[in-house]
Amino acid sequence: MAIYLPASAEEEQLALDELTPREIVVELDKHVVGQKDAKRAVAIALRNRMRRQKLPEDLAEEVIPKNIIMIGPTGVGKTEIARRLAKLANSPFLKVEASKFTEVGYVGRDVESMIRDLLEIAIDNVREEKLEDVADKAELNAEERLLDILLPPAAPAAHPEAGFTLEASSGDSYSRTREKLRQQLREGKLDERVVEIETRERNFPSFEIISNQGVEEMDVNIKDMLPNIFGQRTKKRKMKVNEAFEYLIQEEEQRLIDMDQVTRVAIDRVEDSGIIFLDEIDKIAGREGGHGPDVSREGVQRDILPIVEGTTVNSRYGMVRTDHILFIAAGAFHVSKPSDLIPELQGRFPIRVELQSLTMDDFIRILTEPKSSLVKQYTALLETEGVKLEFTKDALAEIARFAFRVNEGTENIGARRLHTIMERVLDDISFSAPERKGEHITVDAEYVSKALSDIVKDQDLSRYIL
Repeated sequence: MAIYLPASAEEEQLALDELTPREIVVELDKHVVGQKDAKRAVAIALRNRMRRQKLPEDLAEEVIPKNIIMIGPTGVGKTEIARRLAKLANSPFLKVEASKFTEVGYVGRDVESMIRDLLEIAIDNVREEKLEDVADKAELNAEERLLDILLPPAAPAAHPEAGFTLEASSGDSYSRTREKLRQQLREGKLDERVVEIETRERNFPSFEIISNQGVEEMDVNIKDMLPNIFGQRTKKRKMKVNEAFEYLIQEEEQRLIDMDQVTRVAIDRVEDSGIIFLDEIDKIAGREGGHGPDVSREGVQRDILPIVEGTTVNSRYGMVRTDHILFIAAGAFHVSKPSDLIPELQGRFPIRVELQSLTMDDFIRILTEPKSSLVKQYTALLETEGVKLEFTKDALAEIARFAFRVNEGTENIGARRLHTIMERVLDDISFSAPERKGEHITVDAEYVSKALSDIVKDQDLSRYIL
């Protein structure tokens, strides 16, 4: 699953000012509770990336990133630390599960596809940035095109469709009428009027291409070829002015963006600052069993090895080098251990950090401390219904106690257990919120106990529900 979180203006500024490792940890503390060792490791890795950029080119080429393995149970913050780090550095970020890949020759995803996916994410991000740069110009161009449709330059004296008549055919009169139309357009007075515009046809003949390497391996982008082969067909469509305006803005944005430049910038960004989070690495850590699906585990490791070591991957946008992409691997390692990985792959993950299981105090902090904590989320959601929700301290302690007990008694899923329990506690309130507009609801320990006690008492039931 690919995730990219663009940095906010504040966070981007912090990244540009080159945060120290200590400041990086402080930023991560705003979103993830505890796990100091893991935060220190990723903070150093990010700082080293900044340091490398200041080195002479020949030396910088030799400095490889120190990849990290995070060891710890599910739900303790492994993925979140990597995601927040990528957001902080405004880096292309991809989360993939190692267990989804298969050895070359087997049916399944090829490991090189992770680099192509990361590049696609980077291209989308760079394109979004360019869109912001050209947004104003695109809007002005679209406005001019729409005015040309409403009031053609070689216009006759009368314009019944536009709802006005020119007093004279002079240039001044035309300009005044055009400006008057522009004002009405900006004020939304023409939104319901219907205009006819030329739109591009997007229907292409269908092709089915069967390849043993999959469509993602193909160097040629068929979609890009088709308009050249069959020509760009257009057809006239009638639509309201506000819809036509949006369509024309999108067309102008596409014209103003140089996709070749976007691709070049994206490839550079992937090569210099890409981060890949390789989850469930423990699932491929088992040694050859000689039977069943385990046979290809070591093969997957050997396929991943060159990607992590540094190789050149072929994509439809060009060649991408992986030498300086930062890889953060993670796994629970309940059954296997990092030493079960093939020695060559172990050597490419020199930094290993162990993440601690969450305590009851950690659960209380997770509920309240992060910028977008669960309590803040639920309070804001119910506020949209006009319901003021308040949690007492003892209620939070009770929720944390239940989460800790259920994690101990059943499967330990870490902080994710809080989502389940909070939903259960607020079930009645969420359901009846629209009818309780204007109410102030206080959730205390007694309310929490009442909502959960019966379920927690029945161990079998709690396994299904909590």
